[in-house]
Amino acid sequence: MNQISPKVVALDDYEQAFTQLGSWQWVQAHCEWHVHHHPLKGEALCKALQDVEVLVLMRDRTALTADLVAQLDALKLVVFTGTRNQVLDMAALKAKGVKVCHTGWGPSKDSTTELTWALILAAFKRLPENASVLQSGQWRCEHALLPVLRGETLGLLGLGEIGSRVARVATAFGMRVLAWSPNMTPERAQLHGAEAACLEDVLAASRIVSLHLVVGPSTHHLINRERLALMRRDALLVNTARAALVDTAHLVEALQNGQIAQAALDVFDEEPLPADHPLRQCPGLLLTPHLGFVARPVFEQFVLDVQEAVTAWLKGQPLPRELP
Repeated sequence: MNQISPKVVALDDYEQAFTQLGSWQWVQAHCEWHVHHHPLKGEALCKALQDVEVLVLMRDRTALTADLVAQLDALKLVVFTGTRNQVLDMAALKAKGVKVCHTGWGPSKDSTTELTWALILAAFKRLPENASVLQSGQWRCEHALLPVLRGETLGLLGLGEIGSRVARVATAFGMRVLAWSPNMTPERAQLHGAEAACLEDVLAASRIVSLHLVVGPSTHHLINRERLALMRRDALLVNTARAALVDTAHLVEALQNGQIAQAALDVFDEEPLPADHPLRQCPGLLLTPHLGFVARPVFEQFVLDVQEAVTAWLKGQPLPRELP
């Protein structure tokens, strides 16, 4: 009698990285290997996960809630890409005896830093508008006198691995850098060429405000109507961190009312961003489809480490990077 092969499912591989960057011949020979390249919700998600024993999550695109975990009777292992996932119900998984491990990151801090500066420069220099006008057969935008970064103030909310990299680039441009986080100290800010300041002063003084914080109780919707009102009317708000740091409805309102001049966003409350979302119609807004970590070396690391974890599980070996 033939033994039933275990079912292994990978979700949300929008980039088709598992298909393009890895060889899965050995894995496919020892299990049912399924990869989904589009978002799944509701009944479609439940159907895809029926009888799944190993679930691979590409980042935190699908929430693994207690209700969903309760439906996955066969689940034995969850592998998520990256080193942090805030939409896993770890208590529910642990109570069910499901093992959890993760992958490495690769150079994602560098790629996000690069995208942050790509957004700052593109928005600050009005590149999308001028490129569109030129491609339409005209010459320049009506308002073609552009600002210069030197001498301007960059406000960083968060000065960790990415924020500190962003700060170093700012100092190379000759900018003043102000920094705030819930645990900021003058010494830490100075170490990265920045000045520590309270949140209100950072928002009020900065021509550009860039977000690099982890979402938690003290930072969820940190940028809301009241704090947007503190910002300069010529300010540019940049978010390549987490969408939940910003109250999106309040940001739409601020842009429509001219309360701030510009915003550049790479992260959204719902991804992919719905076609009819109000953000798509906002003035002064530059949008990119969550590209901060979407770099080939990063995904090569994801694929390599997922292969290692799945192979170890199939062979009954110790799991790499298993969470306690």
